Amino acid sequence: MTKPPIIVTGGAGFIGSHTCKALARAGFVPVTIDNLCTGHRDAVRWGPFELCDLRETAKLAEIIQRHQAKVVIHFAAAAYVGESVERPGYYYENNVGGTMSLLAAMRLTGLRQIIFSSSCATYGIPEQLPIQEQTPQAPINPYGRTKLICEQMIRDTAATGQLHFAMLRYFNACGADPGGELSERHTPETHLIPLALLAAAGLRPALKVFGTDYDTPDGTCIRDYIHVADLARAHVMALEWLLSGREDLIANLGTGTGLSILEILDGIEAVTGVRPPWMPAERRAGDPPELVADVSLARNSLGFRPEHSDLHTILRHAAPSFGLEVKHAS
Repeated sequence: MTKPPIIVTGGAGFIGSHTCKALARAGFVPVTIDNLCTGHRDAVRWGPFELCDLRETAKLAEIIQRHQAKVVIHFAAAAYVGESVERPGYYYENNVGGTMSLLAAMRLTGLRQIIFSSSCATYGIPEQLPIQEQTPQAPINPYGRTKLICEQMIRDTAATGQLHFAMLRYFNACGADPGGELSERHTPETHLIPLALLAAAGLRPALKVFGTDYDTPDGTCIRDYIHVADLARAHVMALEWLLSGREDLIANLGTGTGLSILEILDGIEAVTGVRPPWMPAERRAGDPPELVADVSLARNSLGFRPEHSDLHTILRHAAPSFGLEVKHAS
């Protein structure tokens, strides 16, 4: 049986491009829609590319209709927390406005299924760990608030009977394509592991570690890191879930295990033989000491279990993109 084309908004970005590869491997045709504001045209290799801003509703509807797509996987969004604090208007216009336009285009074309790329940023600073899907959502920055508003728009539309959804709340995406065809490329780079690898490669100054006096075993923040290839596979599983007619789904995607910043640096030294230079810096406002997912819902509903998200595998896949030789294969 031929599998339907799948619209992938933001398919030229980090997680989107990895998901397009996973979709193609599973027999789907991913149709990337991207305005290339932060995405990379050379990352679109596994299906058609459509240059389009999500706020162009009529053009979106024409693309959906022309490709006869059955599901949208919606990644496209501005996603820098710091930038969202400095430019909140842009985040609301782009993230919320883009999602409103996409939902309008879906209504115009009768497209009724969406997988939404959400974030643990919607939880803010949780009172209890690990973070469950029922944990109160109280985001502390405009980025997290835009994701929460988009979640609510999707829920409200679904309540009318016009939409079915899967919303996947990511924790810290990292790593790179195990096959070496894709990597993490952000401008500017704000993610810990790429910044640490760049410092180890001598391509940027010493890594700033924001806060070394948290109530954690080594004093640095703890986060839940999940390999981008595992995230991509989870989207394919969520797609199969929707296509099989199952109920709407909201699920955390993480590993259920936290790693501190200093543990990441230790891992880089073990894998590459190079200790990233680092320097202590003041805590950033709003940074919680620890964020770790409860992943039992994704495991029990989708059967999802991370396969590449141990630290050494993450670093073995990511390090070559920064010119670092992998010294340790265990």
